[in-house]
Amino acid sequence: MPEKVMRKIIQIDKDKCDGCGQCADACHEGAIRIIDGKARLVSDSYCDGLGDCIGECPLGAISFVEREAMPYDEEAVKRNMDAKKQGAPLPCGCPGTMARSLRDEQGSDCESSCQVQVTPTGPAHSELSNWPVQLRLVPENAPYLKGADILLSSDCSAAASPDFHNRFVRGRVLLMGCPKLDDPDYYREKLARMIRVNEPPSITVVRMEVPCCGGLVRLAEAAVEEAKVSVTLRSVTLDVRGGIIEDQSVKYRFQ
Repeated sequence: MPEKVMRKIIQIDKDKCDGCGQCADACHEGAIRIIDGKARLVSDSYCDGLGDCIGECPLGAISFVEREAMPYDEEAVKRNMDAKKQGAPLPCGCPGTMARSLRDEQGSDCESSCQVQVTPTGPAHSELSNWPVQLRLVPENAPYLKGADILLSSDCSAAASPDFHNRFVRGRVLLMGCPKLDDPDYYREKLARMIRVNEPPSITVVRMEVPCCGGLVRLAEAAVEEAKVSVTLRSVTLDVRGGIIEDQSVKYRFQ
């Protein structure tokens, strides 16, 4: 086994990290993975010390340090990346951005608990009551927003949930966005203005189980705090088959 050497390597501040996964996507060697909602360096020998991940971290949670570490192992990196391409699961079991065929998972242990059973009762009926639906495009003073219950959904949730309209859209104004691909600060500011102007009695946030999707809940919480409007904020987390794995509500009260 090679001996450790003094070299430059990344360090991740777990207190700053929110598990968005941008650093893991930027790391071409697969040295970073999201484990239990936090980015972690899984092997010193995978890290080449070039720091492609540092510029991708929006919270400044990654830095360089000089310490004893195993030498960079190009062959180990190649094996690691080959395994990822073949669909090897992440240690945390989190689907993240890993390519998966859900049809190939028929008969898996999680099928009975994860898969949502939908009984067909006739042609599907849309419950959509507003257009557009993208948060970036919806006017803040749209008349249908006044006093309406709001559904803030990640883009992927509608695709994952087979009964998205009946379960979530019915009776609510739909706003959609992606906290990873879009500008979360812009969303937070716009949503805060919407809440302040329209005073919705409730906001339901529907997100996927992947860590980066948690940013949608955080921006909704921040928007409510900024608007200072009393509202019930519900957060629903879906797995990749549309099953609910967490559902909780918090009542915000402001004088």
